[in-house]
Amino acid sequence: MSEILAIGVSHKTAPVAVRERLALPPARATQFLRDLRGDAAVHEAVAISTCNRTELYLVVGDPVEAETAALGMLARQAGIRPTELAGPMYALRNCDAARHLYRVTSGLESMVVGEAEVQGQIKRAHQHALESGTAGALTNRLFGAALATGKRVRTETGIGDGHLSTSSVAVSLAREELGELRGRHVVLLGAGETGELTAEALAAEGVETIFVANRRRDRALSLAKRFGGAAVSLDQLPAELVEADMVVASTASPHPILGEEEMAEVVAAREGRPLLMIDLAVPRDIETACGELSGVTLYDIDDLQAVINRNRRVRQAEARRAEGIVEEEIQHFAVWLGSLEVLPTVAALQERGREIALSVLAENEGRWESLSARDRDRLAALAQAIATRILHEPTVRMKQTRDDRVHQRTQVLRELFGLPEPEAAEEQPSEPAGADSARSDAEHLGRMAQVHRLPRRPRR
Repeated sequence: MSEILAIGVSHKTAPVAVRERLALPPARATQFLRDLRGDAAVHEAVAISTCNRTELYLVVGDPVEAETAALGMLARQAGIRPTELAGPMYALRNCDAARHLYRVTSGLESMVVGEAEVQGQIKRAHQHALESGTAGALTNRLFGAALATGKRVRTETGIGDGHLSTSSVAVSLAREELGELRGRHVVLLGAGETGELTAEALAAEGVETIFVANRRRDRALSLAKRFGGAAVSLDQLPAELVEADMVVASTASPHPILGEEEMAEVVAAREGRPLLMIDLAVPRDIETACGELSGVTLYDIDDLQAVINRNRRVRQAEARRAEGIVEEEIQHFAVWLGSLEVLPTVAALQERGREIALSVLAENEGRWESLSARDRDRLAALAQAIATRILHEPTVRMKQTRDDRVHQRTQVLRELFGLPEPEAAEEQPSEPAGADSARSDAEHLGRMAQVHRLPRRPRR
C-alpha cells in the first residue's frame, strides 16, 4: 500500500543560506529524482525547487523509511548533516501533504501572498518529473488537482490583484533606496522568468537603460529588445557594473556569478559612487561579502521580507477566501483518495466475517453428530447472518464517509480486524489531470482501487 509524503524547507522555516544548499535546479533534479525513485520505499517522486522552497512530493510504501532515505539524499547533495535539517525540514503525509501543495499552488504559502509565478513553477516541476520518469498515477492526480485549485483561487478571488511579485517588490525596494528610477542605469543578471518580470516592473517605473547579461545570448537579446535595452555577455559584465546604479540578479546558476574579488575591482573603478545590488536567486548569484564593500548595498531574497510584510495586509481578506476554496477542493481529493481504499477494505471486512463464521463452525464440528445435513446448512446460514449483521453498521458508515476522516477510519478498521493490506498493482505514469478531471472519482478507480491508502496522521 502507498501513502503521500511531502518533505521540504521554505522561507518560513529556513534562511536563504540553507535553502540555496538544498536547491535542486533542473539539471541536478533529474538525477536526484531518479536516484530517489530507485529506493525501494519510493514509488513516485516530484521535486519543487524555487527561491522560496525545496519540496519533495513522494508516493511511498513505508513513510518512515522513505523519509529517512529522502532526507539523507538531500543532506548529502547539500553537504549538510541530516541532523542539521531536523529543525527547518517539515514532513507532511496524505491529505495534509495535498493541502500544503494546494496552498503553495494557490500562492498562500508564497513570500508574496498570491504571486502568480508559483503556479507555473509547480506545473514545470510536475512536467519535469514526467520527463524524468518519476511521476505516476497518484502524483499526476495530485498535481493536476492542485493546479486546478490554484486556477480556481485566482478566478474567484482577488488574491493576485495588482500583480504583486518578488520582482515588483524588489523594484519597490529600489525605489525606496534610490528614489526616482527614471534614467537609472540598471543591469539584470539572468533572463529567465524572474528577470523578465523585473524588467517589466522597471520599465513601468520609466527605467530606459536596461542591460541584460545571461549565459544564453538569444534569450538576453529577446528580453533586451522587448524593453528597449541591450544584451551583454558575462565577460562584459564588469564594465557594465562600473556604470550601473542598480543590479538585480536572478540566474539559475548553482554557484555565485559575482564574487568579492571581482566586485572589489568594480568598486575601485566606480570612484565612490553607490551601487544597489538585489539578489533574487537561490542559490545566490552574489557572494555575501560583496555587501561589505564600500558603497555597495546588497539585499538578498530574505531581506525583501520587510517590504513584503507592508503589502501583506492588503491581501488578507482575499487570502481567507482562497483558503476556503482550498478546503473545499481538499475534501474532493480526500473523498476520491479515500474511495481507493474503502471498497477493498469493505470487501476484506466481509470476507473476514465469513472466515470467522466458517472457522467457528469447523471448530465445533464434532459436537453436532446428530444434526441432519439440512440443519447443518441452516446453522451455517445462521452463523453467516450473524457475522453479516455485526459488520453491517461499520460497512455502511465506511461507505458513507465523505471527508478526510475516511483514511483514519479505514486504517483503524484494518488494525482492529487484522485485515491484510491490498496488494499494490503496477502502474504506468499518465498525463496530468486537468481542471475538469480534478474532481472525478471514477477516472483512476478501476486500476487504483487496490493500490493507495492514506491512513496515518502526518508526523511533523
